[in-house]
Amino acid sequence: MSGFIAVHTGAGNIVDETKYQRVIKEACIVATDILKNGGSAMDACEAAIIRLENCGNTNAGFGSNLCWDGYVQCDASIMNGSNLHFGACTNVSTVKNPIQLARVLCERQERMLSMERIPPMVMAGTGAEHFAEETGCTMIDANAMISSKAKFTYNHYKSKVGDGAKVTSTKLENNTEQSETVEASEVSPLDTVGAVCVDSTGNSAAGCSSGGLILKVPGRVGQAASYGAGCWATDTDDLSVATCTTGNGEYLMKTFLAKEICTDLFTSDCAVTSLHKTFKTKFLESPFLPADQCLYGGALSLLYYPKNNCGEVLWSHTTKSFCVGYMSTQQKTPKFVYSPLPAYSQPGKSSVVNGHNFHLRV
Repeated sequence: MSGFIAVHTGAGNIVDETKYQRVIKEACIVATDILKNGGSAMDACEAAIIRLENCGNTNAGFGSNLCWDGYVQCDASIMNGSNLHFGACTNVSTVKNPIQLARVLCERQERMLSMERIPPMVMAGTGAEHFAEETGCTMIDANAMISSKAKFTYNHYKSKVGDGAKVTSTKLENNTEQSETVEASEVSPLDTVGAVCVDSTGNSAAGCSSGGLILKVPGRVGQAASYGAGCWATDTDDLSVATCTTGNGEYLMKTFLAKEICTDLFTSDCAVTSLHKTFKTKFLESPFLPADQCLYGGALSLLYYPKNNCGEVLWSHTTKSFCVGYMSTQQKTPKFVYSPLPAYSQPGKSSVVNGHNFHLRV
């Protein structure tokens, strides 16, 4: 059996790529082993993201950024290109691997509940956690989701608020005020995780997982749990396309970037040109986004032509850097790529696109 997996650990502005090389390669190996043994793209995609969630260095699962109140709240989603089913969870603190819950919700889209009730596609908070436990997801104490790295980072930036830092005040519903730093790029390396995959049948899958921004308002929902923003996958007889995004969540949600990327790739003869155009016209120049701010985003995309058994993996970003990895079932070792923004480009104002062709022996 054959297939191809690609993963990322986020498009960032302050990134030490050495933190991610090993886990990216491990995620690729875990996924390709599943594909070789007949597993589906969904199986491999979920397994790769679970490995990224568990490593402690990424902003997903264990080690996620802490909210303003000092706790972890995770988002995750996954989409099946073969049937267009989607599942997501948000604001979960006791689900060890949020992508596992997202997968359960996605799979259960196939059948109605009793009395012809429509099954939930997105679940949040304690309701999602109770559902996760009932369906066999691995649960964990909320305090055990907090890594020493995340706690140190939280204390570092929390201490800066109101201590000479540039701040704003946000009025909450209970009329209390919460101070936040304005420079969001400085308080988040944007190291969410994601994966795109295709299996030997030509079916694709895409998924993503995130702990959100450092010091985010508790209850905030990010792009990793939002339909059309965090991930997208669509299969036809001629082409399978999957993508997952990372960056400023609110901006990715306002532009439906994941869905827009896939839609544009289906109608373009050149994937590189298509991604450049999508990022320029539908993200950097989007009328839905502020024209006077830096817009940070990235995407990992996959195209596969089942009739020719070949495809392309591409990565694009407006941030200073992007860490990705990929591997086919024919490769002996995974490939790690540290993608920098060209020195002449301004982060948040321009984008770069790169990629690699692959062929599968089916």
